[in-house]
Amino acid sequence: MGTVIVGAIVVGVVALIVRSMVKDKKSGKSLQCGGDCSHCGGHCH
Repeated sequence: MGTVIVGAIVVGVVALIVRSMVKDKKSGKSLQCGGDCSHCGGHCH
């Protein structure tokens, strides 16, 4: 039973991470440089 609970927690955390990444991508932030083009030389297009 403990394995099922831990597995559910891990799946939940991964889902939250993926949701955050999708949300950042939709708002125009780059996954490589965090949307701050001054740090990556302006290659965030």
